[in-house]
Amino acid sequence: MKVTDTAGFTDPGRKRRRNEDSFVIDPPLFAVADGMGGAQAGEVASRLAAAAFREFHDADDLDPEKRLAAIIKEANRRIYERAADDAQVSGMGTTITAALVAADALVIGHVGDSRAYRLRGGKFEQLTDDHSLVADLVRSGRITPEEADTHPQRSVITRALGTDREVDVDTFTVQAESDDLFLICSDGLTTMVDDEEIRDLVTRARDLEQAGKGLVKAANKAGGEDNITVVLFRVAGGPSELEDTVVASGNGRAQDDDLEDTLTGLEAPTIAAPAPAPAAAAVAEREWGPALDEEEPGPRPGPASADEPRWGRRAVLGALGLAFVTAIFAAAFWALTRANFIGVDEDGNVAVYQGVPWDLGGGVHLYRPRYVSQLQAVQLTPSERAVLLDHKLSSYDSARDRLDPYEQEASP
Repeated sequence: MKVTDTAGFTDPGRKRRRNEDSFVIDPPLFAVADGMGGAQAGEVASRLAAAAFREFHDADDLDPEKRLAAIIKEANRRIYERAADDAQVSGMGTTITAALVAADALVIGHVGDSRAYRLRGGKFEQLTDDHSLVADLVRSGRITPEEADTHPQRSVITRALGTDREVDVDTFTVQAESDDLFLICSDGLTTMVDDEEIRDLVTRARDLEQAGKGLVKAANKAGGEDNITVVLFRVAGGPSELEDTVVASGNGRAQDDDLEDTLTGLEAPTIAAPAPAPAAAAVAEREWGPALDEEEPGPRPGPASADEPRWGRRAVLGALGLAFVTAIFAAAFWALTRANFIGVDEDGNVAVYQGVPWDLGGGVHLYRPRYVSQLQAVQLTPSERAVLLDHKLSSYDSARDRLDPYEQEASP
């Protein structure tokens, strides 16, 4: 197969000041790395991974799957050793999703939750399985894909480069046909834009450059909560004719004037005040009486209305409803002040949170971090994560007691 067209863009998004993503376009090799670790550590990790794809050639003579796995393991070694030698970047890591175009197929290497997709004849297919906490929960049937989209721990990955001396790399081969289009991207795209919209944007674009720009803009328009990186390439039969190498790393925006400014904040839409609704006001007055600041009308002639018993029932029901709502708020207040659970923060560290594990949307959470451990989720086995990160509500001391044995075991 030959690579006929390529495009790549990276952008910090609307909420992050630094870009910790990196990408590689070096036909027949392509890769996207999404760094993690806080401060500048994630940026260092993703750049080290990208550099391994450019510099490591000891595996060039191996078969494609073994070659790709060897490059990824070399990237893991570089990140792990750098983190061990430099306390400022200790605990850093990165995802990696890479592709190698072979004779008549595409080889994928994968660690983390960055994704690879294939578009063929209008069919858009995800090729990789996320190595993430919510993906494990979906695969086990404990939550639905819809629940995963809003799960508080949806950004927690269960496998990454650099966090351990050895790394388990998923490698597999998919058949490639002429005019297949492949997309590799960080989760800054897929958490903001669903698969159907991604397919439509890529299908409608006149070329891959327009498609890449459109994907970045769509992710930013949806909120841009994370760094966004996309790599696209198209293949056809025959040897590759593309020779150029492009490596773009975090530390700012993609160099493209057409990409919108992502760091000036979201534009707040103007919402016009609703027009008065006289009919609705009349209904309200008929049901509940006049507003408190209106003059009470004089007594009406005639006998007492037959609606008075019904008014009494409404008052009782209203009082019961108010009491129910008050009880709900009281329970929520108690939970927010007394309940604790174990989760994982955005840098992958296991933490004790005060509150309940609910997101209300719009960045509103019913929990806050109370203790952040040096233990990272990727250091736990799948069974340990299932036991520890079950969101069981408890006291703060109980949560710390549950966490303590895992911290002791992970300590050097």
